Amino acid sequence: MKTLIEIALAQYGIKEIAGAANNRTILDYAKESGFEWVNNDETPWCSIFANWVALKADLPRSLNATARSWLGVGREVHNPELGDIVVFRRGTSAWEGHVAFYINEEDGFINVLGGNQSDQVRIAAYNKANLLGYRRLTSV
Repeated sequence: MKTLIEIALAQYGIKEIAGAANNRTILDYAKESGFEWVNNDETPWCSIFANWVALKADLPRSLNATARSWLGVGREVHNPELGDIVVFRRGTSAWEGHVAFYINEEDGFINVLGGNQSDQVRIAAYNKANLLGYRRLTSV
């Protein structure tokens, strides 16, 4: 069985198509994960991507399209490892956030691999000050 990080990394570079066209792969992440209502690749899809990756790894999922829904999945950890779930605060509303997979930390930033990072699957650095939590997914 492939790990979360291997599955996510295999999708590296998948990106939204600007304008009216849609990237079929992003729509498939949603459909395969049970988010039938998603009909364009500009829908916020970080949690949809995380759900798809967890589905492919046969691990627990949030079953929700909001990033903060991942704070209730798996178990909380304080010393993250490669591939653990990372949830960040974003925006001004209590429901807003971002979810991705842990790579490493450096200089007050957490490097994560995730979907909808600059409209694509890629590695990006997020300020650790916005961290809400780390979660580890394990088989049931």
